Amino acid sequence: MTARALISGTCEARFEPVRAAFAQQLDSGNELGASLFVDIDGQTVLDLWGGWRDADRNVAWTEDTITNVWSTTKTITNLAALMLVDRGKIDPHAPVATYWPEFAAGGKERVLVRHLLAHTSGVSGWDPPFAARDMYDWTSSTAKLAAQRPWWEPGTSSGYHAANQGHLVGEVVRRVTGKPLKQFVAEEIAGPLGADFQIGAREEDWGRIAPVVPPPPLAVDLGNLPKESPAFRTFTGPAMNPAAANTPEWRRADMGATNGHGNARSVARIMRALSLGGTVNGVKLLSPETIALVFAEQSHGVDLVLGVNLRFGIGYALPEARTIPYVSPRGTDARVCFWGGWGGSLIVMDTESRVTIAYMMNKMAPGIIGSDRSESYVRAIHACLP
Repeated sequence: MTARALISGTCEARFEPVRAAFAQQLDSGNELGASLFVDIDGQTVLDLWGGWRDADRNVAWTEDTITNVWSTTKTITNLAALMLVDRGKIDPHAPVATYWPEFAAGGKERVLVRHLLAHTSGVSGWDPPFAARDMYDWTSSTAKLAAQRPWWEPGTSSGYHAANQGHLVGEVVRRVTGKPLKQFVAEEIAGPLGADFQIGAREEDWGRIAPVVPPPPLAVDLGNLPKESPAFRTFTGPAMNPAAANTPEWRRADMGATNGHGNARSVARIMRALSLGGTVNGVKLLSPETIALVFAEQSHGVDLVLGVNLRFGIGYALPEARTIPYVSPRGTDARVCFWGGWGGSLIVMDTESRVTIAYMMNKMAPGIIGSDRSESYVRAIHACLP
């Protein structure tokens, strides 16, 4: 008989329905181990964790458990770039080649920084031959991106930069600051905010990582995709094996699109900077003027890689009526931004209500954007809000 999962942490009485939803998902086995966090106006109103770190259900998910959060990492990578915009070090409307001259090769001289941040650059993956392990070598992988041609006209449509956005944005950050992306995040974001988040994972932290449990195969039939389509080229350049996230090589790499390690509390502690006007506990990361850039729509339509309707601002997705509408019950005009990770992790920032919602887990659900679990939690949270 499977041991019943324990839930630990705190939540205000009005959020007891959220705890109940969490318990139901854990007890059903739909959820393995996870954490949930809600911040309102800078105050923690819900901080829960529960379930198991391991698929055999022998080791409990504890307060300090972290896991690979996949593309939720992108939200913090793009925050790093926006911080440099705020400091006047990066102009989002300037060509990428202003900061990374080699990137002008292959007809990319008119690719702008905002195109990288909005998945509209035309460079959503690597030209073959390129394997997932090749991402671990920063110098060669960024050189390849600089040399290749865009796969569609930059700025005309989004095509999700699934595995390479961290290399693209991170190289701009490195060129401007002299710091590798993971160092910048550690020293200028996670450290000052006291957030237990890192790109990659230090070896001394491996013992508290909840390994990811892979999902069923993606419902994408690559055989039916044209070989030159952005979708085929992205999903094969490189082909991703989720089990790679549990390897030492993955954890040592600097991959700002895919290998951030944290939990709901740590991601929310960082990303609530957007919800709270740019300053968290006296630490200023952004100005309101820079946050306004997030809501400057860059694309709206069927994403060339994911094949679903998406709406991107600068750095984050914006509410879209047909794709995970539950992130914004007030509709598409609400100043809400969000993104998540493969398997269902999710971070939502509501700049009007000053609410931040975070969910991180180890058992990956089918699909890439959200999951039935993230939907159940976010809907329950919104039902508890005024």
